[in-house]
Amino acid sequence: MNSKVEKFNQKGVRTSYVSTVIGISLVLFMIGLVIGGVLGLGNVQKQAKESLQVDLFFKPEMNDADIKQIEQELKTWNKFTDVYFVSPERAIEEFSGKDQNEKQILSIFEGDNPLPPTIGFKPKAEYATKEGMKQIKKELLKTFPEIDEVNYEESSVNNVNLGFKQFVFLFGVVAFLLIIVAVAMINNTIRLALYSKRFTIKTMQLVGATHIYIRRPFLIQSIFQGIVSAVIGMALLMTLFFALNNVLESIEISYNLQELLMLFGSILAIGIVITFVSTWFALNKFLRMKLDDLY
Repeated sequence: MNSKVEKFNQKGVRTSYVSTVIGISLVLFMIGLVIGGVLGLGNVQKQAKESLQVDLFFKPEMNDADIKQIEQELKTWNKFTDVYFVSPERAIEEFSGKDQNEKQILSIFEGDNPLPPTIGFKPKAEYATKEGMKQIKKELLKTFPEIDEVNYEESSVNNVNLGFKQFVFLFGVVAFLLIIVAVAMINNTIRLALYSKRFTIKTMQLVGATHIYIRRPFLIQSIFQGIVSAVIGMALLMTLFFALNNVLESIEISYNLQELLMLFGSILAIGIVITFVSTWFALNKFLRMKLDDLY
């Protein structure tokens, strides 16, 4: 009979431990989404900024060879992610698009291609601002007098910067609220787990065990719970990011090694700290509680 009771108690302890770890893992997954979102926003904004396109138009006397030479010089600048020559044939192809026939457009101009050769480039993210684009335009016109016009949409530059600032603010507010809720959920989960062991804690205290002796196994367990929960939470995050990358075509969610280590380190640190602190305060509550208040 005693062996059956002991097995039942051990099974209950394991079930309680697993349920606590799963609950903390899901909360750390939510916190990881917030942290990953903050890191990912920077990458998404960088992709959006570096997708801006600028076209360089040249004076009529410039031929393709001269323009290609300028293209090679621009490729040595550290302000661009991509520099490419656009021939008149490629320009008319892009202009006609899918809905229009290239031959029909040329027929309007009696077979002559009206589009001149140009150079297109995409600026690096740090230069894809209103001030940065003005600086690039000024340097281009000063360095290459052959350039007739530097063409880009100022509204697109303003929108990509202002839009992300507004989105980051809203995301920050939502993230702050989510983290508060997540911390409260972890704290409540640990309190409920320790509540089932309140009689064990009080029994140890009544037989003369010191507070340090009582706390030690629970605090060590809380650290392991934080580590295991962080690993599970990170695994769930990576699964979600992998799934989203297969669904989303226009935006790629990607992190470099440093960002991944920062993300995992943050989740691990938050998991350990929150479980440790919550366990500490919950234990203090039960240690101060009178025997009659346990029922």
